[in-house]
Amino acid sequence: MIGATTDRELHEECGVFGVFGVPGAAELTYYGLHALQHRGQEGCGIVSVNDAGALRRIKGEGLVTEVFNEANLRTLEGSMAVGHVRYSTSGGGGIENVQPFLFRHFTGDFALAHNGNLVNSHLLRRWLEDKGSLFQSSSDSEVLAHLIKKETRNHTQPRIYAIVEALNMIEGAFAFLIMTANRIYAARDKYGLRPLSIGRLGDGFVVSSETCALDAVGAEFLRDVEPGEIATLDGKGIRSTDYSMYKRHAICAMEYIYFARPDSDIERCNVHAFRKRSGRLLWQESPADADVVVGVPDSSLSAAMGFAEASGIPYEMGLIKNRYIGRTFIQPSQAMREKGVRMKLSAVGSLVRGRRVALVDDSIVRGTTSQRIVRLLREAGATEVHVRIASPPITHPCFYGVDTSTYDELLC
Repeated sequence: MIGATTDRELHEECGVFGVFGVPGAAELTYYGLHALQHRGQEGCGIVSVNDAGALRRIKGEGLVTEVFNEANLRTLEGSMAVGHVRYSTSGGGGIENVQPFLFRHFTGDFALAHNGNLVNSHLLRRWLEDKGSLFQSSSDSEVLAHLIKKETRNHTQPRIYAIVEALNMIEGAFAFLIMTANRIYAARDKYGLRPLSIGRLGDGFVVSSETCALDAVGAEFLRDVEPGEIATLDGKGIRSTDYSMYKRHAICAMEYIYFARPDSDIERCNVHAFRKRSGRLLWQESPADADVVVGVPDSSLSAAMGFAEASGIPYEMGLIKNRYIGRTFIQPSQAMREKGVRMKLSAVGSLVRGRRVALVDDSIVRGTTSQRIVRLLREAGATEVHVRIASPPITHPCFYGVDTSTYDELLC
């Protein structure tokens, strides 16, 4: 993150991806994770199941292209795999928190990948530790695995019973993938806060946090996993189990506003179309007397296009994003931190010089980045800069996976 000590931005959620019944599942998972890279850049991993039912894992800190290569992907054999890209919102960083987690148990090994945040994880963790559980990470995601295996009365029953009981003990936002030697369980929280979609590929299935990853591997979208549902993917096809009677569709608004890729469909609504419509409504609610409309790359561009179309003001690419800044960019001095926004964004002087600019951004957290972008445009020659935000004010902390957990982190 640029200027982490002096700035604050929203960060993407984690992303999960799974393949069942398709040869070369790990390679497909690699491409799926690459399509979900925007949801997490701190670490990634893949667990595969070979024909003998053995689970093997490769994970590491860094981008998908940094962790995986042709040689190590060849070692992940089989037609089943689950993968994960991580941005830490709970538990912090470190290789021990990179998922998928792999658990060995006498009833059968299994892997687990999670997108979201469990708000009662600390209470459950203490309860489990009091009962003898030993945790290998500080991630809240590991809690579910211990809950699944802790109650011995379910060991003689199909695993779905233990999963249902475990999911009813946790509270929060989540999309879970649980893979055994024979099947993948895809579960979504009862509020539907985190997205999860299922596609068909050949004779098998693909499950992903976003539909853009289904498109990346050539899968056909079938349906979303419903809130409060466990979708079981195995040789019998797709079977559905409702683990909660209290279910509602309350998808996180930030998926549409910021997190998801514009080519994804979230609950059958295209993200680009949603953002563009937001830009049109923004013009109706707060017009600007300007010569050009400029969006902040990348998640604000769709809204800026909608604002321009509704207003009749020309849309210009007045800000250019440097895509090669790298996730490990460091700023050892205050002077370099102040230059951070220039390393990330540059203004196109010939397009904004002498003009009144309507600057459209998707959201505002602390406002420091917006101030720097306005200053950047003014220094490039813009005579006026009118800031317009395409989402409602963020007025309250979020405890469900977005990294704004205190009021001090918010402008409003």
